Amino acid sequence: MADSLQIQLKKGVLEMCVLALLSKSDNYAYDIASRMAEAVGMGEGTVYPLMRRMQNDGLVSTYLMESASGPPRKYYKITRTGMTALKAQSADWMQFETSVRKILGDVL
Repeated sequence: MADSLQIQLKKGVLEMCVLALLSKSDNYAYDIASRMAEAVGMGEGTVYPLMRRMQNDGLVSTYLMESASGPPRKYYKITRTGMTALKAQSADWMQFETSVRKILGDVL
C-alpha cells in the first residue's frame, strides 16, 4: 500500500517539479530525467512522455543546441503559460501540504 501511495504522490507532482527545474534554467530531457530520478525516484520512461505533453500544452517550448559530445540536444524552456501553471500548482501544493500536516499532526 505504501508503494502505491508513493507512486500516486510522485505522479501528482511530477509536472510541477519539472516546471520548477525549468524555471531555474533551460535543460534537456535526459538531465531533467536524471535530476528527477535523483530527487524523487522518477524514471526516464515517465519524464519523456511528460515533456511531450507539456510541449503540446504550451507549458514548455524547445530549441536545439549543439553538443560537444554528440548530436544537437533538444532543450526545454518554460513558457509564460508554464510559469503561470507553476505558480498555480505551487500554491495548490502548499495549501494541500498545510492541510495534510494539520491532519497528521493529530496522529503523529
